[in-house]
Amino acid sequence: MRANGILMHITSLPSPYGIGTMGSEAYQFIDFLKKSGQSYWQILPVCPTSYGDSPYQSFSTFAGNPYMIDLDMLAEDGLLEPEEYKKKDWGYSQEHVDYGLMYQMRYPVLRIACKRFLENAPADYDKFCRDAFWLDDYALFMALKDANEGRPWSEWDDDIRFRKPEVLAELRTKYKDDIDFWKAVQFLFIRQWTELKAYANENGIKIIGDVPIYVSADSVDVWSNPDQFQLDENLTPIEVAGCPPDYFSADGQLWGNPLFDWDEMKKNGYRWWIARIRHMCSLYDVVRIDHFRGFASYYAIPYGDPTAVNGRWKKGPGFDLFKKIREELGEQSIIAEDLGVQGRDVTDLLRETGFPGMKVEEFAFDSDGNSGYKPHEYPFKCVAYTGTHDNEPVLGWFDSVPEKSQKCAIEYLNLTKKEGYGWGMMRGIWASAADLTIVTAQDILELGHEARMNTPSTTGSNWSWRAKPGAFTERIAQRLHRAMVMYGRLPEEKETEG
Repeated sequence: MRANGILMHITSLPSPYGIGTMGSEAYQFIDFLKKSGQSYWQILPVCPTSYGDSPYQSFSTFAGNPYMIDLDMLAEDGLLEPEEYKKKDWGYSQEHVDYGLMYQMRYPVLRIACKRFLENAPADYDKFCRDAFWLDDYALFMALKDANEGRPWSEWDDDIRFRKPEVLAELRTKYKDDIDFWKAVQFLFIRQWTELKAYANENGIKIIGDVPIYVSADSVDVWSNPDQFQLDENLTPIEVAGCPPDYFSADGQLWGNPLFDWDEMKKNGYRWWIARIRHMCSLYDVVRIDHFRGFASYYAIPYGDPTAVNGRWKKGPGFDLFKKIREELGEQSIIAEDLGVQGRDVTDLLRETGFPGMKVEEFAFDSDGNSGYKPHEYPFKCVAYTGTHDNEPVLGWFDSVPEKSQKCAIEYLNLTKKEGYGWGMMRGIWASAADLTIVTAQDILELGHEARMNTPSTTGSNWSWRAKPGAFTERIAQRLHRAMVMYGRLPEEKETEG
């Protein structure tokens, strides 16, 4: 079925409290999606952010981001009083998130709410704590991180780093109040998330969520499962993840994530990955796996190297992993992010899994040849984007690429300023054969470089963009709806409408 969706992270929603949440603006955005004839809402990972504020570098792959918990909804539940949060300084900008301010201001308010919650916790709280297999380790990890003034676990005392059982038992008692707080935060997150997702589904909107291939070195995932990663006897990474040098970067990209010990994972039937995909499929309707090529072969850089120049390619688990996931979980709706360096091993893996890959229209005009990214080249089974969270919004792209690329796009798509270059680029993928197309919120709002979500290999100003209050207007909804009708991307139950 032909369909379209919009890519916008939850933190990018408008909010009077400094960051987008799962509150009223999220529900209004779902109403906007329905009114405009959309079928999908794609978001970024909902896990907690760590240093650098990236949702792709998290303290936990399983936990939810506390910043996304809506404070007004906590007040409606009797867990907060208006004066405890409404008049606080949540920052001056409506268009950007101040993550430093969030870290300072959000947790004291959440501690007030969680204290009240724990005084009379509902019966399903105990069940949640029992069923969330990852929760005990996560809550202890976060309590210990607070006790260690935020230092990474690699700098903690050896008895804690190596998880000496009797020491951990003592710490669970010592930091019981903090552990209870972190557990309560996760319950409140999942309660609000479950309600929001149900509302989306009831209104015909499916949620596409992201799964980063790698996890952060400073995460409970590595601390509690060191045997699943390529670490030495001192729990130090042997090699780390990244990308090789290319046209865009002479030094390559040094991500620094610890690499999986695929041989060890295979011995235990890939239990960690199966648990991860099972959890993500319970959160989202569709899972997009980031950096899919890393399962075919991955780039390994010696730990401690300042750049990615000395890395080497190593063989990944290939189809063996996904075969096991399918045996355990059955068929799941998965999108493979297969962008970047391509090879026969990647295309073979994509074919074996049967997952749809991705096409990015902005990549189509960097060369004169058949890049595979021009809309007329798209196969039916793919997900086509104007750009992703890692790319410029279309208008920013036009300002940053060579004139030759601009002219190529204008001629190929018959772009006009009257229509708007952004809407013309969206028209290009909507008219393609791709079953599913995704456009960014920035493009439908006709924003440029100032609204870019992330510039890879940079830090400091990423992940902060937010839409202004009232940005998603009736006029935009009507224009989108007309386009969905024109290009056969309206949900089936609406196809007879105007």
